Amino acid sequence: MNTLQCAQYVYRSEGVRGFYRGLTASYAGISETIICFAIYERLKQLLKDPSRSPFTGNPEKSSSHFLGITVAAAISKGCASCIAYPHEVIRTRLREEGTKYQSFLQTARLVFQEEGYFAFYRGLFAQLMRQIPNTAIVLSTYELIVYLLEEQVK
Repeated sequence: MNTLQCAQYVYRSEGVRGFYRGLTASYAGISETIICFAIYERLKQLLKDPSRSPFTGNPEKSSSHFLGITVAAAISKGCASCIAYPHEVIRTRLREEGTKYQSFLQTARLVFQEEGYFAFYRGLFAQLMRQIPNTAIVLSTYELIVYLLEEQVK
């Protein structure tokens, strides 16, 4: 099935609303990013304070500072993922074809009733193994680029 056939199938079977299935749940996914950056920025502040940082040296220039940034990114993504993962499960269920899952809250209730609390965390370990290294690399690379650009301007 190509893209056009898929779009026609969705339109015929569910109408225009079918194209927006799970959209509300996707908006809720922003919460994970907000949590991640809030934790990350707080950890960065702690790293700048030499008395609190486990990483020694000049906090603005040392390679250990960048290691600290990488660890802060990993910790923040791990925490955010653990907090927001139930949303990911619900969002995935809403995208399934069929009529069993209708809305965000209805899906949450149904998953809890049928499978219990731990169903909201099924697959979390795989998610963490994928997301933590990615976020650590992306944020530490971003911080390195900002640092190098600031050095070039000086």
